[in-house]
Amino acid sequence: MKFSLNRISLLVAASAAILTSSAAFAAVDADAAKALAKKNDCFKCHAVDKTKKGPSYKKIAAKYKGKEAEGFEKMHKNMTTGPKVKLEDGSEEDHKIIDTKDEAAIKNLMQWILAQ
Repeated sequence: MKFSLNRISLLVAASAAILTSSAAFAAVDADAAKALAKKNDCFKCHAVDKTKKGPSYKKIAAKYKGKEAEGFEKMHKNMTTGPKVKLEDGSEEDHKIIDTKDEAAIKNLMQWILAQ
């Protein structure tokens, strides 16, 4: 099936809307988010409030303040597809893929990061 650029853009926007639509209504489970991040070694490259190999979660949250849909889209892509990302020192490496198929757990982690 061929998709036009407009159709793909619409699908991306709809996905972002779905991911963020219940964000205001769902409480973030910080303990579950931190446990998922720890299980997947996210803290090897990220910290809540200091820069490591990757940006701090506070820096990510500040970058997407007021642009949460864009933040969800970018984080979801990084966490689920493992694209090449630029590190704080300018080098590049493949982002680690989160080891879970539970979209609710991934969404909770993204909400927790954006709440920092």
